[in-house]
Amino acid sequence: MSPDEYCQQKAAQSGSSFYYSFLFLTPDRRRAITALYAFCREVDDTVDECTDVMIARTKLVWWRKEVGAMMAGEPTHPVTKALQPHMAVYALDSEHLLAIIDGMEMDLDQNRYLDFIGLQKYCWHVASVVGILSAKIFGATNPKTLEYAEKLGLAFQLTNIIRDVGEDARKGRIYLPVNELQQFNVTAAEILNARHSENFEKLMQFQATRAQKLYDEAFALLPKEDRRAQRPGLIMAAIYRAVLNEVERDGFHVLNQRISLTPIRKLWLAWITYIRG
Repeated sequence: MSPDEYCQQKAAQSGSSFYYSFLFLTPDRRRAITALYAFCREVDDTVDECTDVMIARTKLVWWRKEVGAMMAGEPTHPVTKALQPHMAVYALDSEHLLAIIDGMEMDLDQNRYLDFIGLQKYCWHVASVVGILSAKIFGATNPKTLEYAEKLGLAFQLTNIIRDVGEDARKGRIYLPVNELQQFNVTAAEILNARHSENFEKLMQFQATRAQKLYDEAFALLPKEDRRAQRPGLIMAAIYRAVLNEVERDGFHVLNQRISLTPIRKLWLAWITYIRG
């Protein structure tokens, strides 16, 4: 199996909405974004699938060294072998890749955030940075496009947090800011024990309203001259926002279920967004 085939398999197996946005890219850009996505999946799985914190930390140290080896032209992992040829072509940098690893390590260090400022820092590492790198691969000619991508990444991650409240709670994690739980009189115990309430719905509506506002702010930042090139990101946004809308319509019953879209609906949203440009 070639490095590109390894990354393609990693992306396809995930079932992520990102996969659908890759379908409309040119072959070179598709290989680049697929390799970047596979990199993110590899380091994320290091944390999510490893029950021993020390082993997870050791693996992340290895990944940091592997990024250095890749930049020196000596990658050893299929993902870095696939990603290395695209680094210079799309002006990707090792600092952003290391920032993603830092974000994954944050999950080993804490499972609560006191306020939105702290949560936003985490989201920057695990999502906004990915947005910036992705926008470069798609084709960004205006600096404002990277600002759009950074904010859109934050909107994506907040959507994930809203959708996955129950799933994260079963792992002992609550990403909703502590001061906002207090603001709406929702205790951590209620979330950890999957107790849905009117206060919980109000808390989640507050989170969803913020995420919706971020989508609008991100779109407003996207320069007209880069809109066509950034269609893959807009496809992802259409899918993620559709998920957020479904969660809202369902009354935020996310403690015992994970709301998702069918593959055919994702493909339809991808096609419609692509056609509309």
